[in-house]
Amino acid sequence: MSEIESVAVVGGGFMGAGIAESAAVSGLPVIVRDVDDAALARVGERIDASLARAVRGGKLDEAEARATRERIELTRRLEAIGEADLVVEAVPEDERLKLEVMGAIDAVVGDDTIVASNTSSIPIAELAQAIRQPSRVLGLHFFSPVPVMMLVEVVVALDTSDDAVARAKQFVERLGKRPIETKDRSGFIVNMLLVPYLMAAVRMYEEGFASREDIDNGMRLGCGHPMGPLTLCDFIGLDVLYAVCDSLYEEFKRDEYAPPPLMKRMVASGRLGRKSGRGFYDYD
Repeated sequence: MSEIESVAVVGGGFMGAGIAESAAVSGLPVIVRDVDDAALARVGERIDASLARAVRGGKLDEAEARATRERIELTRRLEAIGEADLVVEAVPEDERLKLEVMGAIDAVVGDDTIVASNTSSIPIAELAQAIRQPSRVLGLHFFSPVPVMMLVEVVVALDTSDDAVARAKQFVERLGKRPIETKDRSGFIVNMLLVPYLMAAVRMYEEGFASREDIDNGMRLGCGHPMGPLTLCDFIGLDVLYAVCDSLYEEFKRDEYAPPPLMKRMVASGRLGRKSGRGFYDYD
């Protein structure tokens, strides 16, 4: 089994930038591909800000942060990812877009390259349709914020090879994170357990059963959770959660996965949580 020695990330949003940073901190060279110069500038800003926080927090020194940044190459050229041992697709949670991107990745990478998706809910078998050799396709579901969160779900599809799984787990461990293996069904392990809990909190608030503060404080102080469910919804992003709910409901047709009407209206109104400045709470 050959180790992964180079990584490419396609999509430099919040998750993609975090994956690239984590790989570079571990000593791996990383290429981040995004669509235009403006998008790449935002990727660089995200990574620079995150590395600066790591230095302030004592996790890296200045020299380590500079070396990490130097290991990250930003590019618009899809062909630049062609030599990577592992390519992680990290574009927005839209199945049509992901299939298009996976097909584009397949056109430029070698036959031994592992192709992973960071999807949080879309079945890997559906995305693997775009790859000539589905045996090298799996899910690597990172959690936000990637440099801080220690868990990665390794999602094994029907055709994923044992070698691809072993190499992916070894890569996750090199990042200093904990891989957990899950079968390929919508939501995987964490979201399948988390989403019904979050949606129950949204329904409770929607029905006027309790205030948002009391719902959140109930779970923080009564159950020891680091943040309440409505705060967590805002942190994840209501648009992301809505897409995950849709995927889970489509797969299982169970009411606990259906997004409540309030969620739909909040997303339509641009109240997406922290990233938009307003969700269940207001943010500066």
